[in-house]
Amino acid sequence: MHSLILFAGNSNPDLAGHICRHIGIRLGEAEVKTFSDGEIQVEISENVRGKDVFVLQSTCAPVNDHLVELLLMLDAFKRASAQRITAVMPYYGYARQDKKVAPRVPISAKLVADILTVAGADRVITMDLHAGQLQGFFNIPVDNLFAAPVLLEHIRQELKNDTVIVSPDAGGVERARAFAKRLHTQLAIIDKRRVAPNQAEAMHVVGDVKGKVAVILDDMVDTAGTVIEATSALKEHGALEVHACCAHAVLSGSAVDRITKSEIKTLVVTNTNPLNGKAKACDKIRVLSVSKLLAEAIHRSHTGSSVSSLFV
Repeated sequence: MHSLILFAGNSNPDLAGHICRHIGIRLGEAEVKTFSDGEIQVEISENVRGKDVFVLQSTCAPVNDHLVELLLMLDAFKRASAQRITAVMPYYGYARQDKKVAPRVPISAKLVADILTVAGADRVITMDLHAGQLQGFFNIPVDNLFAAPVLLEHIRQELKNDTVIVSPDAGGVERARAFAKRLHTQLAIIDKRRVAPNQAEAMHVVGDVKGKVAVILDDMVDTAGTVIEATSALKEHGALEVHACCAHAVLSGSAVDRITKSEIKTLVVTNTNPLNGKAKACDKIRVLSVSKLLAEAIHRSHTGSSVSSLFV
């Protein structure tokens, strides 16, 4: 078996460090910096010939910079004769642009998948894709992990009162139903209509939330518009408390300010994306780690073991 080595770009160095500690390896040495004009420069500082290379990089803000960093690192490892190259993308950016929603628009998620493959990726490990069908955009193997075990454990321990799992829109019903089944609780759905990109208007609640602790479940929170509108609708329908859980904390624009001022009690996220200073200071936002889950996936991929038990 070729030796395992993990490298990381600049998107999430803390997560990379935690993963290395779980696996029991050191982080590979690489310089990823920019020229004065903004061009990204990558230099791998150690021999990777014949090695099993994993590159950790979330395409979080600044999205395009982090994506180009990843592409250049993949190309560098390919040209340095690595035996196998796996892109570990805890958060896969551009995933929401997965279909033509209007004439003359790109399918950006497919384009990014093609670029990653051309750059040199032999495999992709990611987490909570916006839509599971995105795996079909790749012509290489994709392991789509889920933050569900981490989030479920938190809900079981922290929210022991009469709870109801809430899907913030029709697209998230399958995810919310799976959580409700495992928690042996009820399910509710928000009938949401999106009036413009990044703007959502919650209409009404399908299901009984009166007198219960409502837990909104989504794959990501970006501008927080959906979560805030859903919170207002749930409170209007008699929910005692409203909490939210998601895998990816994008939290762009004034999202943190909206969350702080809203009636939501807690927003639980994972560390697939690092939090900025304002988000770290918000006492409503709590972070759970998925480093152990990612470390296990990397180790099993390296040894050729089954990762099926991680897809829960």
